[in-house]
This record gives sequence, structure tokens and C-alpha cells, in this order.
Amino acid sequence: MYKFSLFIVLFFFLFNNLTAKENTMILKLKNGEVEIELFEDVAPKHVERIKKLANEGKYDNVVFHRVIDGFMAQTGDVQFGNSSSAQFNIERAGMGGSDLPDLKAEFSNLPHLRGTLSMARSSDPNSANSQFFICFDDAPHLDRNYTVFGKVTKGMEFVDKIKRGNGPNGSVSDPDMIISFKSK
Repeated sequence: MYKFSLFIVLFFFLFNNLTAKENTMILKLKNGEVEIELFEDVAPKHVERIKKLANEGKYDNVVFHRVIDGFMAQTGDVQFGNSSSAQFNIERAGMGGSDLPDLKAEFSNLPHLRGTLSMARSSDPNSANSQFFICFDDAPHLDRNYTVFGKVTKGMEFVDKIKRGNGPNGSVSDPDMIISFKSK
């Protein structure tokens, strides 16, 4: 009985560790690496989308086109925001997405705290596609209106160094970019 109990404990420990690694991403920025935990149990379709695009390299070289000090840094326009693509257009960055269909909202009660990752969208709640943002500070006005899909667990100091934009919409000239974004 003891061996069986030990086996069960080891199985759950290893399974939980494997699941944790499957939902851990590394976002490489110019100043360092950011570790991100994805909330697959809260926003399964959004996490699936982020992992698919990231692991296909779609986010590599994508700029942070909208960055507002004290609020958030937005990125993820894989259509017009990829600085190494022929379609790159800084004036249109933020208007595109992936070639995949938009996602149905997966709103939850998780708050938009400092380090939260959430999906960007248009006024249509079911229009999230590839763009996302990272909160610099708490943003309770976004709660239950945007899909929270993860949080920064290490390296928030590197997110804090992302170049800020100008004006009320936070447009960034000569923006910082994602160097790479992959599963751990």
C-alpha cells in the first residue's frame, strides 16, 4: 500500500510539473526574458491561440505598437506589426491580426493587475485574434470586459523598460519588439 501511495504522489507531482511547463512561456525582450504563466483553465481557447501563434514564431519581431505609461503595452499584430515582414507598416500596426478566425470572449472574474496579460479587441467582445497587452499597473476598468489569459511571473522589470508611446493613444515611433515568444 505504501508503494502505491508513493506512486500516486509522484505521478501527481510529475503531472502537475509537466502541465505547469506546458503553460509557461518565455517572452524575450531586448532587456531580458519575461516568464509568463498561461491560464488554460480560465481562457482555454485564447491560451490555445497564443501558444499556437507563439510556437509557430508568429510573434517574433512583432512591435509594441501602443504603449501607455501607467497603463499597458500592446503588441501581437502579426499581420502589420511584424518588423521583419514585407507587410510591416507602423502606421497600420494594431489594425491586423492572424489568418485565424476571431475568438469568442472568455471573460472571467480575474482582475487586471500589474503583470496581467489580456487580449486586445475591437468594440465587439468576440473580436480578439492575435493582439494582446501586458498591464503596467492595475486596470480595474478592464475587468470582465477583456479576456485575461496569463500573468508575468518573472521579469516584469523588463516589461517596464518597453519604450513608451506619445499622446493619448500611446502610438510608438521606433517601437521595441518581441525578439521571441515560445513555450518554455
